[in-house]
Amino acid sequence: MSAMPQDLELKATPHVRERPLLGSIPPMTRDVGRYFLKCYREYGDVFEISILGKNYKVLAGPQAALFMGTREGKEALRSKEFWEGLIQEFGAHSSLPGSDGEQHKALREVLKRGYSKESVKGRYQQLADITDASIQRDWKPGTEVPVVFAMQNMVTDQIGIMLTGNAPLEYVKDIRITILYILNVLVTRQRPKFLLRTPKYKRAKKRVFQLGTEMIENYEATRASRDHDARTIIDDVMEANRDHPEVMPDSNLILMAVAPYVAGLDTVANTVGCLVYFALKHPDVLARIHEEVDDYFARGEINEATLLKDLPVLNGAIMESMRLFPVAVAQMRTAARDFVFQGHQIKEGELIYLATAAPHLMEEYYSDPEKFDPDRYQPPRDEHKAPGAYSPFGRGPHTCLGKTLAEVQMCLGMARLFHKVDMELESPDYNLKTKMAPTPGPANSFKVRVKGYRN
Repeated sequence: MSAMPQDLELKATPHVRERPLLGSIPPMTRDVGRYFLKCYREYGDVFEISILGKNYKVLAGPQAALFMGTREGKEALRSKEFWEGLIQEFGAHSSLPGSDGEQHKALREVLKRGYSKESVKGRYQQLADITDASIQRDWKPGTEVPVVFAMQNMVTDQIGIMLTGNAPLEYVKDIRITILYILNVLVTRQRPKFLLRTPKYKRAKKRVFQLGTEMIENYEATRASRDHDARTIIDDVMEANRDHPEVMPDSNLILMAVAPYVAGLDTVANTVGCLVYFALKHPDVLARIHEEVDDYFARGEINEATLLKDLPVLNGAIMESMRLFPVAVAQMRTAARDFVFQGHQIKEGELIYLATAAPHLMEEYYSDPEKFDPDRYQPPRDEHKAPGAYSPFGRGPHTCLGKTLAEVQMCLGMARLFHKVDMELESPDYNLKTKMAPTPGPANSFKVRVKGYRN
């Protein structure tokens, strides 16, 4: 994508018309995905925005998504600058999203088993049982359930018990506050740094450090008796610390211990929260999901090898929720060297947003893209398979490591919820209020009414 004939002139990169000082913050706060798509339509593949006085190049559209997976994209982009603040906040040496090259490969090798669906192999029934217990606790008949908070509790139960051996529900609020402040201030840089000095953030961060310390201490206390067949991410991290301290030094341990919650709490909870809204808003889809999951669980044993294929309507609804509210709306990088993208010169050191999810709302790929349509992922349509059209988990070497685990977690967890719970929107006319930070999803005010239990 960088090769250009010598006689072709480079294109001038347009700067988006913005408000003074704040720049693109207001529209990005409202809906960053649709904002980048609007700019892509108006300005083309590459444009420039400003945030609090600092300029960023934006590479948008399907070619940006494809570029990240190319050899040139891997060599021309690095991620460390955007994540240095998080690493410093935790006093760590490195992090998975904030490392590149060989360091990234080494960390990914340590963590890949624990973040993949292999980590729950043979334990899908346990995951279903954990979900059922969460439903019994938080989705009681006759109550109005705050969906985001209930989903965060469910995700913490699932991640905690399956991946770390403990479900620290008392820390959910602290984890979420810490994620929100660090991402907004230090990663996306849409908020001023003084927020990190507020008592609210300091208390939450202290509690998250306390959680990480407790997890490490618990590992050391139980190391001799730990079940190798039920090993967790904590086992992988602590063994790497012992055997390969150059990859996993002591300074990384607290960040790596709490990372599953940092990575999965808001992302998964927001996706399944959106799914609940869309299913209840579309009674025809809800009826099909009910029929599908009821039939599936009537068969008895969970077939781990074919779970997603056996629930095509539900899985399609999950994929559609991620199309409309992707986990990774845009990815942030720094130019590691000079390169040319779609005729535009990108200089070494420039800060970049790659709007890889912009195609999610393009009619070139999706028929009636604003419509919720879970059937668009089945043959013969397969609308998401067009090159560069679907990137809910990001693209390139930093594609979400927990992708396959999240797919299982969301599919099985939501199958149990829809199988068990009879629920409805507060009003049939309700339209979802959303938030963009730290990841896109329902506003905390979104509630549903539990009419009773179905099964």
